[in-house]
Amino acid sequence: MGGNMTFITEFTLLGFPLDPKVQVFLFGIFSLCYAFTLLGNGVILGLISLDSRLHTPMYFFLSHLAIVDIAYACNTVPQMLVNLLDPTKPISFVGCLAQTFLFLTFAITECLLLVAMSYDRYVAICHPLRYSVIMSWRVCNFLALASWTFGMLLSLVHLVLLLPLPFCKSQKINHFFCEIMAVLKLACADTHINEIMVLAGATSVLVGPFSFIVISYMCILCAILRIQTGEGQRKAFSTCSSHLCVVGLFYGTAIIMYVGPRYGNPKEQKKYLLLFHSLFNPMLNPLIYSLRNSEVKNALKRVLRRESTL
Repeated sequence: MGGNMTFITEFTLLGFPLDPKVQVFLFGIFSLCYAFTLLGNGVILGLISLDSRLHTPMYFFLSHLAIVDIAYACNTVPQMLVNLLDPTKPISFVGCLAQTFLFLTFAITECLLLVAMSYDRYVAICHPLRYSVIMSWRVCNFLALASWTFGMLLSLVHLVLLLPLPFCKSQKINHFFCEIMAVLKLACADTHINEIMVLAGATSVLVGPFSFIVISYMCILCAILRIQTGEGQRKAFSTCSSHLCVVGLFYGTAIIMYVGPRYGNPKEQKKYLLLFHSLFNPMLNPLIYSLRNSEVKNALKRVLRRESTL
């Protein structure tokens, strides 16, 4: 390295380079989405905490999913809103790396929580008589803890590989948050190993868990088709429909992002897909569980009725 080389201590997120009036409009829209995300997931957490009928493994995992969704939004959206009003506002080097680490942690954790939820539904429908034994609270706590731990450890590997890199090129990140591949493009060193690890991590986290979910639901479908009554089939499927919708949103976005067609501008496509993933997915998840799940709707009615009688 040259002796006169200047190393970067902060970055500027380019975000969405649009007309200032459009950016103000987006600020309003994204602020509403952010508020609904916090409110919707907060309501889900509150209902699960207050209603004893929701103290089951299914809603235990749902509460963790709501925490991940809140954390997702809080990690990326506030900085994005700041940049919409002040595009030149920088983010510190440490803050940028922390954002990268947390985003990866929450993404991997959510992926694994969805697997745990699919396993819970598989046991509930395929082995109903042994459900309370198989899905004991010890098992549920282990699956939740394993999801968070694995998410943090895998993200820590990426962070450890990222920290030694010198950043002495442009300080402008072509993204609305410190996405790892966008950050790596600014390093003035060989990032081949980093890129291989990102690809390997994304493949293992997406392909393995998604395959497990597909196999689980194939078994669930076979079990539902063996149920004699139409009412029983509808009841069994209704317990899975919300989870299927969330899985479709999460993995649909990820699959399009990593294995979709590469026409047009791939960088811009990925940016908007990640916007959907980090802003709209967390907002839609509580809506899906409240609108498609009768137990959540009934719990909300009971809580509102209780509050009105006080």
